[in-house]
Amino acid sequence: MTVLAIIETNITDPSWIEAYTKEVTPMVLDLGGRYLTRTDNIELLEGDEKPQFSVVVEFPSKEVALGFYHSKEYEPYKKARHAGSTSKFLLVPIENGAE
Repeated sequence: MTVLAIIETNITDPSWIEAYTKEVTPMVLDLGGRYLTRTDNIELLEGDEKPQFSVVVEFPSKEVALGFYHSKEYEPYKKARHAGSTSKFLLVPIENGAE
C-alpha cells in the first residue's frame, strides 16, 4: 500500500539544509519515492502553529518508507535535521479506495 511521508519542520539552524537536500533526494528517488511538494508556502486553516516548511513524499509502501527512515545511509542526515530543526515525520497510508 502506498504511503505518504509528511514532514513538518521548523528550522532553528539552516546549516544542514543544503547537504540534506543534495544527499537525501537521490536516496528517496532510488527507493521509488516521489516528492509531491517541498515548500514554505503553507496556509494554516486550523491549529495553533504553522510549520515553516513542509515536505510530502509518496513511497511505494510502508516497508520502503520505514527502510529509508531507519537506514544507515539516512542516519547522519536525520541527525543533522534533528539538530537544526524541530520536526514531525508522519507516515500516512493512502486508503479509502484511492489505490
